[in-house]
Amino acid sequence: MGFLDKLKEKLSKTKQHIVEKIEAVIPIGGKIDESTIEEIEEILISSDVGVKATEEITGILRKKIKEGGIKDASDVKIVLKEELINLLKNNTSLNLKNTPSIILVVGVNGVGKTTTIGKLGYKFVNEGKSVVFAAADTFRAAAIEQLEIWAKKVGADIIKHKSGADPAAIAFDALEHAKAQNKDIVIIDTAGRLHTKSPLMEELRKINRVLKKSIPEAPHETLLIVDATTGQNAIRQASLFNEAIGLTGVVVTKLDGTAKGGVIFAIKKEIGIPIKLIGIGEGIDDLKEFIPQEFVEALFD
Repeated sequence: MGFLDKLKEKLSKTKQHIVEKIEAVIPIGGKIDESTIEEIEEILISSDVGVKATEEITGILRKKIKEGGIKDASDVKIVLKEELINLLKNNTSLNLKNTPSIILVVGVNGVGKTTTIGKLGYKFVNEGKSVVFAAADTFRAAAIEQLEIWAKKVGADIIKHKSGADPAAIAFDALEHAKAQNKDIVIIDTAGRLHTKSPLMEELRKINRVLKKSIPEAPHETLLIVDATTGQNAIRQASLFNEAIGLTGVVVTKLDGTAKGGVIFAIKKEIGIPIKLIGIGEGIDDLKEFIPQEFVEALFD
């Protein structure tokens, strides 16, 4: 199965929830009027596309109807596709120009953070890059063990300390190791919550400060992992992490098991952060670079 076919299959629940419902309300051969747009509006909002993105899309549909640019059902679909692609565009590629390139990975517990790091490491190693994992989620012994298993599996180095150690110190040691060994990429795992009185966001800010002592422009990417099945809660998480530490991108996992894939549009529009990677299954190679056109095409095809 080619990637696009696989993507279509994995996004089938989201497609049913958005595109097929929209197709059902567009009159074939009939007039596209305000009531049609209102129904589309309702479908988009109920599909976690978000209020801002929905308002922008339906505003463009209304404008094109008024100007005569939309006359039938096929025109509606063409405009919808164009606008959804436009909404997701810009800066979807990872910034990996530096050696080493530093990727700080954040997110609440349960979103698949460590697994995503493992899959990302696998992707980079397959591309011929050398990878270092930093086990900076020291508040869960299981997270350190899980990352160590992934490191062995994909052929990455791992820098770890004892459970409960200072996460910033581990991040710093990983950078120094990468510089000394001329490694290409450092991926830093972080806690999703802390078992101490220290607030999580302050701990992440501390890691950032320490990274900059080794490499002033680090981290080159700060990626938030969100679980697509949480829908609107993913937007709240993106907003909080972005305000606290500044995100460069979002990774949306578990898209294959949910009808809430529309949250991708909401995150991009409401938070202004590009989607950089998507998880479309449990396989080691099911973490893919996010290409807006492919994503939207898979929904509409």
